[in-house]
Amino acid sequence: MKYSDAGVDVERGYEEVSLIKKMCEKTYSKDVLSGVGGFGAMFNLDITKYKNPVLVSGSDGVGTKLLIAQKADVHNSCGIDLVAMCVNDVICQGAKPLFFLDYIATGRLEPTKMANIVEGIAKGCEISDCSLIGGETAEMPDMYGEEDYDLAGFVVGVVDREKIVDGKNIKDGDLVIALESSGVHSNGFSLVRKIVFEKAGLDIEDELYEGISVKKALLEPTRIYVRDVLDLIEKVEVKAIANITGGGLYENIPRALNGHGAEIDLTEYKMPALFEKLQELGDVATEDMLSAFNCGIGMVLVIDREDEQKVIEHFKDYRAFKIGEIRGTELEIKF
Repeated sequence: MKYSDAGVDVERGYEEVSLIKKMCEKTYSKDVLSGVGGFGAMFNLDITKYKNPVLVSGSDGVGTKLLIAQKADVHNSCGIDLVAMCVNDVICQGAKPLFFLDYIATGRLEPTKMANIVEGIAKGCEISDCSLIGGETAEMPDMYGEEDYDLAGFVVGVVDREKIVDGKNIKDGDLVIALESSGVHSNGFSLVRKIVFEKAGLDIEDELYEGISVKKALLEPTRIYVRDVLDLIEKVEVKAIANITGGGLYENIPRALNGHGAEIDLTEYKMPALFEKLQELGDVATEDMLSAFNCGIGMVLVIDREDEQKVIEHFKDYRAFKIGEIRGTELEIKF
C-alpha cells in the first residue's frame, strides 16, 4: 500500500505549498529571516525600537462560520476572519502584531481551495501589517469529511512595557467609545445558522434583508482594527480596549476594565439592519442578542472625557460613538 491509499496525498501537499509561498512572501517585513518552507520560521525582534519589549500572543479560530463558507463555496473571506480574530485580541493590550501562523485541517487536501483560504489569511496579514511566516496544513481523511476543514491561527505582537493597555489608569467618569463592526464578525454563528437555515428556512442565495443575500451578509469579513487603533494610541491615552467577540458586550467589556464597572446606555442605539433581522427571525430577546453577538459594536475603548471629539474624528472608514461611562464596579447595560 501507499500513503495515498489511506487518503493522504503528499503530492497535493507539495502543490499547495507552491501555490501559497508567494502569497506569504508578500506579507514579509524586513524582520523575517526565514518563512514558509523550512522546519521553523525565524523573525528578528529589533529591540532597538523598544525600551522594554513585551511579547503578546493570541490564538483563535473562525468557528462555525466556516460551515457557511463551505456551503457557499467561498473560502478566502474566512482567511481574513482568522487573522482578525487573533490580531484584534492582541491590540487590546496595545501590541503591534509581528507575525502570524495558521493551521488548516481538512479531510481531503484540495490545493486550490487551500490556496484560496491562505489568500485570505495573507490579505488579513497585509491589512494588519503582520508577516505570515508559516503554518501547517493537515490532511486527515478519517477525522473530517472530504469537503470539511477547520482553521486556527496564532499571532505574536510586541508592546513596550510602559505602554501596555491594561485598564490600570481607568477612573470614574471616563468615556466608553464603541467602534462599528462590519457585521456579525466570527462569533455566534451556531445561533445564526439555527435562525437563518432552520427557523427561517432560508438558503445561502436567498435574500436576508434589504436586497442582501444570506451569503453576502453572513460572510462579510471581520473588521480588522489594527492600524486605526494603534495610530490612536500614539495620539491619546487609550486606557482599555475590549474586542467584542464570543459573549458579546456583557462578557467582553468587563474583561478590559480592571475591576471597574460601566454604565452603557443603548436606549437610543439602533442596531444595524442585519442584527434586527436576526432578532426578528429568531425571536431573540435583546439581552440575549447582546450576550451572543456584537450587535454592530466590534470593539470598545475607554478614554478620558476630554479626548472624546479627537477619538471620534480619528476613525474615518467606520463610525466611533460614545455608549457610556465608567461608574462603580458593575457593568450595567440599558436598552
